[in-house]
Amino acid sequence: MKSTRSALTPRRIADYCDLRLAPLLTPGEVRTLQECLADLLERNEYPPYRGSGLDLKILAERLGMDASRLAHVRSSLQPIFDAVARAVAEYRLRSEPKSAAKRAPATGTAGAHRKVPASPSPSSSVRKGKRPGRRPKPIVEFPEPLESTRDEPDSFGVALRLHAARHGETIYHLYNAVVRPEDGVHRSTLMTWGRGAKAPRAAISLEILQWVERRYRLPEGYFAAKMGGAERAPGDFNLDEIAPAERRRLAWHLPDDFNRRPRSEQTQILDWVRNVIVSGSTDYRRYQAAMMRQRYAVRFACASGPRRKSSIATVEGESGIINAPKRLNDEMAEILRFKTSTFAAFGLQRNGVWGEETASQKVEHFGLWFGAFAAPQKSEVQGFGAHPRLLTFAMMIFPQVWDWYLQWRERRRGFYTKWEIDLLSIAAAFCREETGWLRQTPRLAGNLRVIDGLISEQDIATVRADWDGACDRMYKQARRRIKEIDRVARIHRDPFEPILPVLEASSPVGEYRKITEEILRRMPNERHHPRSAAEAVRAFLLLRIGLHTGLRQKNLRELLLCKRGGLPTAERRLEDMKRGELRWSTRDQGWEILIPSVAFKNANSSFFGAKPFRLILPDLGRLYEIIESWIERHRACLIGPAADPGTFFVKTAKMTSTNAAYCQNTFYEAWRTAIQRYGIYNPWTGKGAIKGLLPHGPHNVRDVLATHILKQTGSYEQASYAIQDTAEMVAQHYGRFLPQDKAEIAARILNQVWEAA
Repeated sequence: MKSTRSALTPRRIADYCDLRLAPLLTPGEVRTLQECLADLLERNEYPPYRGSGLDLKILAERLGMDASRLAHVRSSLQPIFDAVARAVAEYRLRSEPKSAAKRAPATGTAGAHRKVPASPSPSSSVRKGKRPGRRPKPIVEFPEPLESTRDEPDSFGVALRLHAARHGETIYHLYNAVVRPEDGVHRSTLMTWGRGAKAPRAAISLEILQWVERRYRLPEGYFAAKMGGAERAPGDFNLDEIAPAERRRLAWHLPDDFNRRPRSEQTQILDWVRNVIVSGSTDYRRYQAAMMRQRYAVRFACASGPRRKSSIATVEGESGIINAPKRLNDEMAEILRFKTSTFAAFGLQRNGVWGEETASQKVEHFGLWFGAFAAPQKSEVQGFGAHPRLLTFAMMIFPQVWDWYLQWRERRRGFYTKWEIDLLSIAAAFCREETGWLRQTPRLAGNLRVIDGLISEQDIATVRADWDGACDRMYKQARRRIKEIDRVARIHRDPFEPILPVLEASSPVGEYRKITEEILRRMPNERHHPRSAAEAVRAFLLLRIGLHTGLRQKNLRELLLCKRGGLPTAERRLEDMKRGELRWSTRDQGWEILIPSVAFKNANSSFFGAKPFRLILPDLGRLYEIIESWIERHRACLIGPAADPGTFFVKTAKMTSTNAAYCQNTFYEAWRTAIQRYGIYNPWTGKGAIKGLLPHGPHNVRDVLATHILKQTGSYEQASYAIQDTAEMVAQHYGRFLPQDKAEIAARILNQVWEAA
């Protein structure tokens, strides 16, 4: 126990924590820190330091906390830990005689490369300078168990204590046997493992755990199974030359013994993880990754959703995002009013209305269109270099403007795609007689300015003199270009490529289901890692509900939640919000998903017939059990102190991201991350469910469902039922129904004749 002569006591530690730490941290975090300080003081152990300051990485690992949280309150932590260090130093100076020789640290482990120290000689305890007393227990490489039978424990800490006791050892002695001084692992670390206060996470800790398994001759991965999955990726891999953001992504997919592998093999592993898991090795993904580094666009103030930081192109060789000038922004706002309002303005006619998602998409596309003209010529983007104040939607009336843009797109990508056809369709629609927006706003001609090399003074004069004629010429030119490009357009992004191993299986849904089983198999221990367990449960439900419903990601991420016993939202209210809801059906005694037809992208499809989508989820594969645990515990764990968005799926709210509601990008990343961690088979770690799978988003689950039903029935009509669409859409976009699949179905029917005979 602590000497009474010390000025520092557990009571003073508690007072300091209440006064200085309680206003900055949660009650649980304060309690953990207080217990750590009191434990250090009681055992007279120095806190972890790096130089003169606290080593927050090691401290966070000991406490099972986030290092960034500790860094935030470093100035308040340093004084109390310094006080503990001074108290420990004073105690050791008082209690240990100056003539006592320092005890050499233990170097024995159970491995071939960790030498077991020789047993001390009988006379070692009476040598000069040695303390008299009980001789240390000798370290044996493979101790024999004292008993052969045992009750299998459920938790990691209990298992570690049990097997140490079975072999007649304490955790203290086990530390001397398996930990080397150069490992940098403190004795208290193994003590906290045995108490169940925390579990190993660092690569060196996992390696030590493997040596414990070998020492006690336990199956490989025995203790890892007791831990129930990792809280987060190890943080001590040798990746110092890699940026921290990429290091965090890579660490999830590296083997535990990465640091001990040859340098050449480490490079090979990193290349594979980067190409296959992080980026995906398709041509389109490589092109997309390269293009994302070249930021160019005009940002409209009327756009909704999250905004990226502006990076205005001001010098040659620099490209970025620029803010739209007021005039251009006003024109964009006018287009949105024209295409999204309930009624067209008096005197105007229109053909079709944009929904919220379509409007947001068009704003982004127009931003890229104008960004190409505004980007500097000698930048990576190789734009036209026009001044932003010269840009106007009236430019779209000139065929030469579109020809420059189409050729620029072809130079960047190497060929034409359907993207160019979609853009030209917008140009034709804007110039169409009677309903075209440009056709009905001739006053925009006054916004035209000369752009050297693109629009001349004569071009402007011609357009102003005959606006309708200019619209007719552009309309005809757009129609001609659409036909010409359609003849040579290539498909750059094959939507089936990332999931080909699934679609080629005899049961695509059964193959994809393996990912959900992998999530359950590697589910983190909720008691030790509540947030990681909640994120794994969320990944499981994302995939399972996606497989059962075939919903688009918008309908999934906007799905509201009505807890069991709550009052369900009225169908009329859901129609107004254009959202669905997951609620408990007392009539069917099951979880029901109800989505009004207006909430779907293809609301006018013959599939709906103006009726809502209603589905009772099946109580199969622990689905109901996990839904209820998600609602009762895990969902609230991820929301934390943030406001509850009311949706079934929520993202992890953090200090830097206090909004728990998903947007289009974050929902896509959540699905993609689940595939990266659980879906893609990693030959270096043995984790992952499906060989050859590549990262993908939630939309691909619709391909899986449609292809599965096509392989089973051969019916496009039945396949369309699984994804709330029509047979024509399945045939064009979703089903991968190859000739051999059709022949197999026919043979299955014909072979019944021979089987009957």
